Amino acid sequence: MSKILRINTRDRSYRFEEPGKYAGMGGRGLTSHLVLNEVPADTHALSADNKIVAAIGLLSGTAAANSGRISVGAKSPLTGTIKESNSGGNFCQKLARLDILAMVLEDKPADDADFCNIIITKDGVVFEDAAPIVGKGTYDSMDYLMEKYGKKACSMLIGPAGEACLTAASIQFSDPWGRPARAAGRGGLGAVMGSKRIKAIVVDDAGGERCGYADEEKFKVASKRWAEILRSHPVTGEGLPGFGTAVLVNIVNEAGAFPTKNFRGGRCDHVSEISGEKIAELITKRGGKTKEGCHAGCIIQCSQNYVDEKGEYVTSGFEYETVWAFGGNSLIKDIDQIAALDRACDDLGLDTIETGNAVAIAMDGGVIPWGDGVAAHKMLYRILDKNDYLGKIIGSGVDFAAQAFGVDRVPTVKGQSMPAYDPRAAKGIGVTYATTTMGADHTAGYAICQNLLKVGGDVNPLGKQGQVETSKALQIATATVDALGLCLFVAFAVLDTADAAQVICDMVSARHGIEFTPDDFGGLGISTLKDELAFNRAAGFTKEDDQLPAFMMKEKLAPHNVVWDFTTEELQGALVG
Repeated sequence: MSKILRINTRDRSYRFEEPGKYAGMGGRGLTSHLVLNEVPADTHALSADNKIVAAIGLLSGTAAANSGRISVGAKSPLTGTIKESNSGGNFCQKLARLDILAMVLEDKPADDADFCNIIITKDGVVFEDAAPIVGKGTYDSMDYLMEKYGKKACSMLIGPAGEACLTAASIQFSDPWGRPARAAGRGGLGAVMGSKRIKAIVVDDAGGERCGYADEEKFKVASKRWAEILRSHPVTGEGLPGFGTAVLVNIVNEAGAFPTKNFRGGRCDHVSEISGEKIAELITKRGGKTKEGCHAGCIIQCSQNYVDEKGEYVTSGFEYETVWAFGGNSLIKDIDQIAALDRACDDLGLDTIETGNAVAIAMDGGVIPWGDGVAAHKMLYRILDKNDYLGKIIGSGVDFAAQAFGVDRVPTVKGQSMPAYDPRAAKGIGVTYATTTMGADHTAGYAICQNLLKVGGDVNPLGKQGQVETSKALQIATATVDALGLCLFVAFAVLDTADAAQVICDMVSARHGIEFTPDDFGGLGISTLKDELAFNRAAGFTKEDDQLPAFMMKEKLAPHNVVWDFTTEELQGALVG
């Protein structure tokens, strides 16, 4: 049975233990249950009582397509809520090969303690001085780690933002090519890792073994059908591999739900210059790669290798939300400048959604001009100066920046900034923003499927009917997908394919030797959400926190001239239990 690795960051000791009450759990289901049980809800997120949990899913380490996502959980320093942040990269699969179900970082050293790196191999855990990479960006740090530990080693690391415990700090993971371009971005979990004085965690799975199956033949049959389902769906088999997630730029803009100039409008005039089609055109022309997998075993391949005019690598994982945050919401028109900002966020260890929105707040407050990508880039790198308070403000997220710059137009829920869909014109996603346990988060219940893409149903994005029910069902399903270690984008194919849920259940059953049914599929998501709601209630959150900003209830969003019109009581229908 896989073990849980517990690492005490104060005395730099470790121990392996049996899963115990966490047996049969994985991914977000495990991280949220452990945080609920072991982290006091009223503790400060940067205190010794908080813990970081990195857990593999119930299908991780298997041959199931797109099953290599890692879940990272803790109490969020950005929101004060429970948090699970999900990332690609090879870290998950390498933990699985070492038979590690979850890694837990506990306690914390003194604030003036030196940073260390943690090296995990089949022989155990070693703590090493991180001095050579402290203060450096994640790209230079990753180069150093690969040189020292080999190109097959995989890392989980923070940048200067995490070292400074800034609340928009991400945790970066190395991708299959050794680039720190995959992120557990949302919720400021990089700050928690920084508070524990851990710069990087390196996993070398040499000598590890592939996972076993209770019924390998049954698993092979189910996993073959699973791959067929993903390859045959127009979104997972054509749209995402062809244009990446930025394929959504034109679609959402046309629908009038593309937030522009700090959520003042639903359409962007320069959208053709920042679209997925434009990005793919430039990548092809310059000799980059229009599709890559973010982890081993990915067959959707929505990541990209974006290069500059000289054909030199700039960034990968160039997501729709990043393009929107800097390109639509901040009015930057030059896609190369947006790519440079994406690279900067990965290098500094910052969530691109929170940071892109904070840049828009800075523009709204007159700190830098609207649309000035060069000024935005310079502002982000001011984080490197520990005495530069502007850098600290931008690295601390939207709520903090809005207070510092005197801006009252603040698109956040529970302290986390809204992603790339205006909830007034896509009301299903608005229900998710308001009621998810983690602050505004599109991935928690992606109602854009039904509102705009017409995948898995057709719910009028401008009306109220069906939105609460749709969001609730998706929040449950998403929590399950996260617990299994699957990529969220498999949901497109699952929603439209009659036997997809059963196929997933068959893979879980064959892997673990249990009877896992579609009822269990839903039950896993429900139990996860109940754990998260219990933590938040103990932390002091009430139904009054499940609502969108007041300005969205008053200001009509062009071009549809709609407002947010759900009451707090109506939104409670989206909660489980």
